[in-house]
This record gives sequence, structure tokens and C-alpha cells, in this order.
Amino acid sequence: MRIKICGFTNAQNAREASLLGIDAIGLVFYDKSPRFVEVEKALEIVNALPPFVNRVGLFVNANSSFIDEVLCEVPLDTLQFHGDESPTECSQYGIPFIKALRVTTEMDINKMASDYHQASGLLLDAFHKGEYGGTGKKFDWGLAKIEADLPIILAGGLNPETVNDAIKQVNPYAVDVSSGVESIKGIKDINKIKHFIQQANL
Repeated sequence: MRIKICGFTNAQNAREASLLGIDAIGLVFYDKSPRFVEVEKALEIVNALPPFVNRVGLFVNANSSFIDEVLCEVPLDTLQFHGDESPTECSQYGIPFIKALRVTTEMDINKMASDYHQASGLLLDAFHKGEYGGTGKKFDWGLAKIEADLPIILAGGLNPETVNDAIKQVNPYAVDVSSGVESIKGIKDINKIKHFIQQANL
């Protein structure tokens, strides 16, 4: 199972987590998040990573000029859009992107997969009014069990105790965790990550 851990704010913490064998790390460029990182800190984190770890930059309704500024300074592999960005806005940077959806019972995920067909994957997260990811809230994983044309990345309420059950229910392409493996917001607990990886790969 492919694993992304999002919301690192410390270079050594990100390096230790990556050396455990995770596939991707996420850096949050959304200033209302407690896991927000400035460009200088993001570069420090990226430079500390071992090879073959995908570097994902998370944005929420950001101005294109701000994203361009980040891309000029930080070598990101993938962009992750958590707001109301249109397919055109997501694809204009010429970099692989993930579109995050805050899932509700009314949402037609297959239609969204069609609308965002240029995406590398769809990330399905819990809907929580006014918040864009990292809430630790779970949603009805049954809603994520779909036959979409895009790889499904499951997020929302995942932790070492829930991830195995979530994977069995949904069979996603990958899982994405943030608060579920933290000691405090923005700092990941290495033992929780070890346990999470173990449970995700049972």
C-alpha cells in the first residue's frame, strides 16, 4: 500500500519518517493551517529527504502567482489542490496534480473524476465546514468504494487503529494521513508512523 504523510513542519522529522519507507510527504502552503510552512522551511525539509520520496505541495484556493513563487523555490513533484480550484486552474502548472474532494453523500465522485480527468489521482477526505483537510475526521468510507478512472487516495480519520479496516473496505490506490500519526500538530510521532505502515501493509 502506498503511503503519503502530510503536514510536516520539521526537516529532521520528515527525514526520519521518509527513511521508514513512505512514498510521499506533504507540505502545506495554506496559511490558515497549523501545519503551514514558509518557503524557506519547505526547502529545508525537501533537502533533507532521501531519494525516491515524492514531494507534494498542498494548496487551498491559492493565487497562481503564489504557487509559481513556491515552485520557483521548492522542487515539488506533485501539487495537491484542496479548495475549489477548477480543472484548468489545477493543470496550468505542467506538474502532476492531485485533486482533493471533501466527500458528502450528495457528491458524484465519478463525475468529479471525469471533470478532473487530467489529475494523477483523486484524494477523498472528510467534509468539515470551513476546514480543508487535516481534521482527523472520518467519513463514510463506503462512499469511496467506487470504480473511478482515476487512482483513489483515501484520507480522513486514518490512524494506526483504523487504516487496515479502511483499506479492506475501499481498496484504494494509496492512503494519506496527517493528524492520525502526530504527537502535536505538525510534528509526527515516528512510532505511530511505524505502526501505521505495519497496519497498512497487513
